[in-house]
Amino acid sequence: MPFIHANGIDQHYRIDGPQGAPWLVLSNSLGTDLSMWDPVMPLLASRLRVLRYDTRGHGASGRAGEAVPDLATFGGDLLGLLQALELQRVHLCGLSMGGLIAQWLAIRAPERIDRLILANTALRIGEATAWRERARRVEAEGLAWLADSAPSRWFSPAFALRAPDTVAAAQASLARCDPRGYADACLAIAGADLLDRLGDIHAPTLCLAGRHDPVTTLADADAMAAAISGAAREDLPASHLSPIEAPQDFAAAVIAFLSPHADAPEHNDERYARGLRVRRAVLGDAHVDRSLAALNPHNREFQDLITRYAWGEIWTRPGLPRHSRSLITIAMLIALNREGELRLHLQAARNNAVDREQIREVLLQAAIYCGVPAANAAFHLAEQVFAEQDAHPPDP
Repeated sequence: MPFIHANGIDQHYRIDGPQGAPWLVLSNSLGTDLSMWDPVMPLLASRLRVLRYDTRGHGASGRAGEAVPDLATFGGDLLGLLQALELQRVHLCGLSMGGLIAQWLAIRAPERIDRLILANTALRIGEATAWRERARRVEAEGLAWLADSAPSRWFSPAFALRAPDTVAAAQASLARCDPRGYADACLAIAGADLLDRLGDIHAPTLCLAGRHDPVTTLADADAMAAAISGAAREDLPASHLSPIEAPQDFAAAVIAFLSPHADAPEHNDERYARGLRVRRAVLGDAHVDRSLAALNPHNREFQDLITRYAWGEIWTRPGLPRHSRSLITIAMLIALNREGELRLHLQAARNNAVDREQIREVLLQAAIYCGVPAANAAFHLAEQVFAEQDAHPPDP
């Protein structure tokens, strides 16, 4: 468990991802520790060198003295961590309270920030009086009462029903938090209002918002994007802890924004994110996760090309439904005798509402136009795929 002493406290941190890749620093929300980023790490760390840390008074990081820290103290912690690790310039993503910290650092130390991602955060979060009252009650009563009510603030009702174990783990993390450390953070948030300083942020910025977030709303994200020159905006199908509720969409948006070609005039940030979403919808999460986990300097640009153009441009065109594109792709792969890709698209066909009778019709037509040997091999391969699918039916 690595620690480093910076800005007067022992800070717990973790580094993942390939050496030599661009640095991305993640700053987490109030009441969580660095494990809140676990769901997005397989995707982010396949392309980026990722530094996460526990905020002061959270997780395994310490807190110092009796003085109540303000936002500058929390921002100074992150700046001290970067200095101690000798990181001169990084991409920075902060969520909720972490987003306030990220804004502070982008204003106070702009030379440290390459690109900035502000997720589920705001110029000002909530009302100061409510934060002070919460701090008072937490110091008096602890955090159990707050952990009980956290799911309604952190997750959408549908996700809470679908993933009760994930919700329970987040509640347990909050309940373990040091009450004094949590109260200190509440008081820092109470005094944080960056409205008059956002014009000083000049780093390229992406504002991410959860469509179901009751804490930092879509309107909050709009206000940030309007205040920061040139900022981009994207919504995610999630509530407040979007990396946990919608990790694939979150990671896709971050990776697209941090693409090495993002400054090129012809680049379309949304194209990669859109392509990754369609690629997942057609081929399934397991296949795409394996592809992303296998990224390396040799194949990274090729995989980026596939996602951006094959999936982000062609498969998203409105001229043909996805059902038709699936059948056409199967037919062309039979003609080209590409067994590995044909297997993949036979498996994926049911994700596009293609039934087995329709696949058989394509294979029969291929016997006439591509030749009997090609169709014969395709029939055998289809039987194998169908047997595998019957043995492992999809979840209802």
